[in-house]
Amino acid sequence: MVHVYNCHPFASQQIVQAEQEPGLVCCGGGVLFVESAGGCKIEAFQLEAEGCPLICRYATMGTVQSILHSEIGDYLVTIEEKNNVTYLRTYTNWRYQVAEKTRVGVRLLGHFLRGSSMRGAPKEQMEIIEIPLFERPLCVACCGVTGDLLVGCPKSLVLFSLKRQALNDKLSILDFERCLILHLPGLSPQQVAICAGYIALQAELEVLVVKLERLPGSAPTQMSADKKSQDHCLVPKDMITGAEHNNEIEVRKEGLAGHLDQDDFFIFPKHQELLGDRAKDCGVKVSLEWTGMESEARGILAITYILYRRFAPDFFQGCTVEDTRLHSLQFHPVFTSNQEVCAEGGRGVEPTCVFCFFSLPNTGYMYSVRGGVEMVSVYQYPEKAQQAVLTDLFLHIITKNALQCFSVRCSAVAARAEDPYIDTTMKACPPITMEVCALRIQLFIGLKALCHDRHHIVLLTAADVETREDTERAARRNLNRKSSSTKHRDPIEMSRGWNLYVVNTVPPLQLYNEMVEYSKKYEETNPLSQSCLHLLSEAHLLLRATLLDPWVGNPVEQPQSSDQNLAQSLGYTATNNIGSTTDRTTDRQELQKAFQESCAHLGDCFSRFDKRDCHLALPYYKMSGLSVTEVISRNRCLSSSPCGYGKGFLFFLKHSLYEETMEELTEETANEVLDIFGVAEPSQLPHVIASPSMVRASPDSGLAHLERLESIGAPSVPLTLSKAALALRMGDLQLYRQHMDRHTEMLQVYGFIEEHKLLLHGRGHTVVPTPLAHHLRDSQEGLLVAAMVALHENNKVKLDEADLFFQKLCGNLSGPQGGPQLLVDFWEALLMASSQEAVIQELLFRLTSVYIDRVTRRDSQGMKPLKTADDLINSCSHYGVPYPWVSILTPDHFSIIQDHQEDLQKLQSLLCGPTLDVSSILPLLEQLPDGDNAGLSVHLLCATKLDRHESSIERLLDRCPQAIIPYANHELQNNKMTLWWQKLFPELCERTRAAGGENTILLSALKETLVVVAMELNPLEFLDLLPDDGTAHFFLPHLLECSQRNLMTWSPFQP
Repeated sequence: MVHVYNCHPFASQQIVQAEQEPGLVCCGGGVLFVESAGGCKIEAFQLEAEGCPLICRYATMGTVQSILHSEIGDYLVTIEEKNNVTYLRTYTNWRYQVAEKTRVGVRLLGHFLRGSSMRGAPKEQMEIIEIPLFERPLCVACCGVTGDLLVGCPKSLVLFSLKRQALNDKLSILDFERCLILHLPGLSPQQVAICAGYIALQAELEVLVVKLERLPGSAPTQMSADKKSQDHCLVPKDMITGAEHNNEIEVRKEGLAGHLDQDDFFIFPKHQELLGDRAKDCGVKVSLEWTGMESEARGILAITYILYRRFAPDFFQGCTVEDTRLHSLQFHPVFTSNQEVCAEGGRGVEPTCVFCFFSLPNTGYMYSVRGGVEMVSVYQYPEKAQQAVLTDLFLHIITKNALQCFSVRCSAVAARAEDPYIDTTMKACPPITMEVCALRIQLFIGLKALCHDRHHIVLLTAADVETREDTERAARRNLNRKSSSTKHRDPIEMSRGWNLYVVNTVPPLQLYNEMVEYSKKYEETNPLSQSCLHLLSEAHLLLRATLLDPWVGNPVEQPQSSDQNLAQSLGYTATNNIGSTTDRTTDRQELQKAFQESCAHLGDCFSRFDKRDCHLALPYYKMSGLSVTEVISRNRCLSSSPCGYGKGFLFFLKHSLYEETMEELTEETANEVLDIFGVAEPSQLPHVIASPSMVRASPDSGLAHLERLESIGAPSVPLTLSKAALALRMGDLQLYRQHMDRHTEMLQVYGFIEEHKLLLHGRGHTVVPTPLAHHLRDSQEGLLVAAMVALHENNKVKLDEADLFFQKLCGNLSGPQGGPQLLVDFWEALLMASSQEAVIQELLFRLTSVYIDRVTRRDSQGMKPLKTADDLINSCSHYGVPYPWVSILTPDHFSIIQDHQEDLQKLQSLLCGPTLDVSSILPLLEQLPDGDNAGLSVHLLCATKLDRHESSIERLLDRCPQAIIPYANHELQNNKMTLWWQKLFPELCERTRAAGGENTILLSALKETLVVVAMELNPLEFLDLLPDDGTAHFFLPHLLECSQRNLMTWSPFQP
């Protein structure tokens, strides 16, 4: 179904003052080219100027059968016939024909660039380049991105790359190089198209789209799917007659055109559509032949099949062959970023989207082929179309007596390719599958041809008075008459039934405003009208397409090519006739404002709907830039309607309040929101009241709504907590305690998980504690810490946000070393609950930093922690029981402030635990002195964890020798046992000798060490260990014990 509207996309029209009847027309770069004088003359008219004045005219070398202009390179390519021979020629620097009797240069392809005879001073002249071919050219196409030329021949496609040689700032010479031949056995193209590596060809009933891709690898000399051609290795490929393909051609002709059986029935193949990888099964075997310079081949060329479509007439439905005649094959690239003119005259980047369009007389098809092929739109024409052109904004078609304008979905596809946030809660765009519409049907008489250039549409009309053959026949009769009295009539006098029109399209902003006004008629009749939504969506896509235009979307002055310089030097514009940067910036600002207005209109439509698309009100209102208050005022009229507020509006309002926008509503608007949800969705009231946007809402009104909600349903924990928060805002502490006492603290934690905005508002650096959180800090800090831990573990709050929350809550904005005690309590509680390794390591580092800082500074904050060291040891696996030797260094009655005795014990427990990586905290130890036993214990724990036992033994013997044996018993085990006699025993002997044997602590430690050494060594090893000046009666008992143990373990049967 095609919607038909009566908009006015056409602004004005003017008649081109051509002297003779046009035959063929084309346009590009702001210029209209008209073939006249029986196909032997070309006239160029300026489209941008009033009245379309003549730029120049020049004769061709043959009768023109096809004409095409390339904006990249500003050249004209023609297929001409002379003496029954068909030629392919290009006309470059044609603007020099403005001056009369300007010389014209004629040369063959490549002669200027490679010949030595043209190395003199360049001459300002038009050049005609003749391109030799081994087959008759049937059709041509130019790439709108690179300016390359594609020629369709009966059995192949030939690709010529555009070359440019700059001679000076205002003059350059163009040339072409044949670089590739695509052999098409059994398929003769009637139309071809090329764009950014994509090639399309149209036969009588078929359309094939392929893509040329350069694969990484060695440079190819020849790459062909048909290996038989390698048999002619001494003969150039283009000289091969192609006889080896005859069998394939015959088979394909038989398969596609049908066959004649014994009963003379002609069988046609059925309709077929193959997309993507399936297209390679179409039966068309395309082979490649690289003919360019080897130095320019950077990889192996490969063919990727994109699309294959075959049509067949359905004679049973009354169709004829004419009803399936394909026409108007074309590619249309869409660019969505600032495109610079590159050195070769083409664009510097690839297009964002590439669309392929072709048409039957009654139906048009548009596909998106870049980034995956898909059908975008199908156009059903009200009458047979003769020709169609696709643009960014519209599809224009001509029938016998009408110019029709259809909407397109190019901007919808391009927007999704450009912006990944389309089709989310942040942004939206009308769907690609939305039905197209006809915006205007403008009547003309005898339409024959159509072409398009920017905002100009060129139409050729001719009444069916006399055909061209009749006119030429009459002219020949007049020339053969002998009578001198017969006056010769010019062809323009013989047939006046033709006109050449230039129709200008209106500016997109003006058409958008008309479409919005048009939609209001549908809205007045039915606010839920689908036609209103459809027309507003079309207007929205119109603005999107305009804003995606790189000249509008990024108004930066573009560098000029040599063609533009040439045109300006002659007084004309070669390419874009664009205003100044200031004008384009102003246009963009106006378009952006209209775009936001369009989003607001679409938001209004979807806010009224109750169907499944009602959720689109949220992204459209967001893109409109409207505040929540403004959206509420736009939908206030719905409250008095029979259906009330639409689901789309409620969806927007609910999500806007739940998001951390921090847009505070006025008291009046906030109370209105309470009334809206109190009627439409009462169950959402607890969450609405907790929103940061509702901080100015009346607590009395909110409490009344919650009371009514509780009376009609079972009370929930979030509802009770919301009532307690409102009571706190009212200053009624008794009512607050009454609500808080209704549930246990564990249930209240679950309630805070369900609605975390009862405790904090905002995200990131904008986190703000609520009044309820401030009250819990003073009355139930344990509940507050437990709730924040639960929020973190349920991904409601990030660790940094929780840190900022507690710092703001406690009025201390310093770093973690001087953080408030409640924050440290949160870290300790989170360490107990978290299972994320990254979070655990971060918490261990933060807690260690705090403990070391407090032990170092010893200035009490006067705030008691929620968990003691014993509590953490018993409930958290990351805290270990302090080692026995640590307790000797710092006993419980150690002379240190009680608060920091807890911090010291927690620090020692972390170091004795299994999780803390000691190497990560070594920089923190620099601030902790080891002058007392508290600091010494920490340094020794770290050194021991790093396997620095020898230095630890020395420091213990120097500072606290009574702890050496407990240290050795705990640490010197297994593979560290040798340190008993290699390090500890010699150290004790030396220190005891130095003390004269009077240090009882050292003597006792030496005896304990001898007991262990005697147990581990044999008598000989023990004797070698004894000092030479040792007292015999002191060591003899241990030597006897070692010998007795050795005899008990010795066996006579041992070898």
